[in-house]
Amino acid sequence: MAEQAELAFIKNFINTIGAAPVVYGDDYQQPPSNSLKRIPVLPVDLPPPPERKQPEASTLSASIKITFKSIKPPKSYTLSVQPTDPISDIKSQLASSPGAPPPDTQRLLLKGKALADSKLLKEYNIKDGDTITLMVKPGYDWDPSKVISVTPPTPATEIDRSDMTSTSQPGSSRTRTGHVRVPSVVLSPSPSGSSPGEEKPTDILLTLDTSIIPTASLSAENSASPFHDTISDPEFWVRLLTFLRGEFGTNNDAVTAWEDFLRVSKGTLSPNEIARIRDHVGIVGMGGT
Repeated sequence: MAEQAELAFIKNFINTIGAAPVVYGDDYQQPPSNSLKRIPVLPVDLPPPPERKQPEASTLSASIKITFKSIKPPKSYTLSVQPTDPISDIKSQLASSPGAPPPDTQRLLLKGKALADSKLLKEYNIKDGDTITLMVKPGYDWDPSKVISVTPPTPATEIDRSDMTSTSQPGSSRTRTGHVRVPSVVLSPSPSGSSPGEEKPTDILLTLDTSIIPTASLSAENSASPFHDTISDPEFWVRLLTFLRGEFGTNNDAVTAWEDFLRVSKGTLSPNEIARIRDHVGIVGMGGT
């Protein structure tokens, strides 16, 4: 009986110890028999990495000459450009040549393939002395013989503004105030029309007086209408609001109907009349309009 009790105690003690976690010390070293065997590394000689070739400075800075040839109309241009220039810059440089089309109308073709503006010239493997076809976009009339010269605008002649600070039209209640500029037109004759030996023509300055041009006025057109006289009267809108308040149960519904009627009538009322009506009635719209 004692042997069975002792055997039971030993089994229970072993189970308790086996369930407890194993804690190793900081100086614990694994037995060499449990360690993995080290894989031998054979010494192999590796070749050195190749040296990067630096481009020559003369190659980067050297410019090339390209001929831009147009078949219809027949015209050719020769430019000195850099291989690293984008196509858009080359078009701008070509447009600065006499008689060349603007950059936005140019189409550059190499062996039937259009050159993209965002790419560089060297991406198309273009060499010194190559020829690029120049075309213009459909709808643009290009004539290389016509050289466009821009004449600087002539300042407008100073005029007496004392009479133009307040200009009112007959039958109109609206007054136009502010600075008035008289437009001017400069007519420059074409240089191709003059022959050698003739005196050089001078520019002709035409000044247009806009003070005598009548301006359309909305209130002037409708001032003679009895309908406009009634609808522009602020007292009419006061009576209309009083009538709508008696028809609708709430004030918000009456104001909404009043706003709808005013919105429909804005086509025959000027902004000044609408502002006067709102100030008199006391209803302010969205944004003060």
